[in-house]
Amino acid sequence: MEMLGTILPLVLMFAIFYFLLIRPQQKQQKAVREMQNNLQKGDKIITIGGLHGILDSIDEDKIVLKVGDGTRMTFDRRSIREVVKG
Repeated sequence: MEMLGTILPLVLMFAIFYFLLIRPQQKQQKAVREMQNNLQKGDKIITIGGLHGILDSIDEDKIVLKVGDGTRMTFDRRSIREVVKG
């Protein structure tokens, strides 16, 4: 019975830790992966560094963005933060 009193708080702490920290982070990572897998040419995007551009081409690892003056810049695919709607 003494063992149960010692283990139960540890199990509860792990469960709280999982539901408050680990699970939300996994959901966020899944959403980012889905967004990056659904990219299409012409999408308006924002990079992690805050650069706004239009997706000009895409392959497995890299993307090419067309920015304001028509300049094309190459980035890692993972550097996309979000797709802008509209």
